[in-house]
Amino acid sequence: MSLQVELYLENYFDDFSSIAVNIGDNYPILPETWENWFQQWLEVLEDYLPTAPSYEISLRLTTDTEIQTLNSQYRQQDKPTDVLAFASLEADLPQSQEMLASMPLYLGDIIVSMDTAQRQAQQQEHSLSTELAWLTAHGLLHLLGWDHPQEESLLQMLNQQVVLLKKIGIIISLES
Repeated sequence: MSLQVELYLENYFDDFSSIAVNIGDNYPILPETWENWFQQWLEVLEDYLPTAPSYEISLRLTTDTEIQTLNSQYRQQDKPTDVLAFASLEADLPQSQEMLASMPLYLGDIIVSMDTAQRQAQQQEHSLSTELAWLTAHGLLHLLGWDHPQEESLLQMLNQQVVLLKKIGIIISLES
C-alpha cells in the first residue's frame, strides 16, 4: 500500500527557523523530515488506518499559553499540557464513496507545546527533537483511536510510541 502524507506544519511563531529543532549536529526538523516521519509511522500503523488514497495531518508547534487556551476550551482543563490531539475520524462528517476514493483522508490535528516539550526533554535528559518526536507520535496514536484510560492501555500506547520512534532511528526506553 502506498501512503502519501500531506502535512500542514503550522506554528505560532513568526519565523519557522526560530523554532527549528536540532537532531544531533545542527540538523533541523524541517517539514520534509516531519513528513518522512509521519510516512514511516503510518506504514507501521497501517492496520489501524481506514482505507484512503492518502492522508492529511495537521501539526502545530505552539506555546504553553496557546495550548492552555485550547486545553481549557476543549478539555475543560485550564492548564498547559504537552500535546493535544483532535481526531477528525471521531466526527460524523458526510462523505461519499467518490470523495473517499479520490481525496486525502484528514486524520486530524496534533498540537505540541514547545515550552513544555523543552522542559520535559531536560527532565528526561534527552534532546528536544526526541521529545517532539515522542509527543507527536503520542498525538498520532490518539488520532487513530488509541487512548489510555487505564494503566494497561497507557503501557500499550507507550510501547507503541517506542516502536514508532525506533522506526525513525530514535532509541528510547521506558523506565519502570
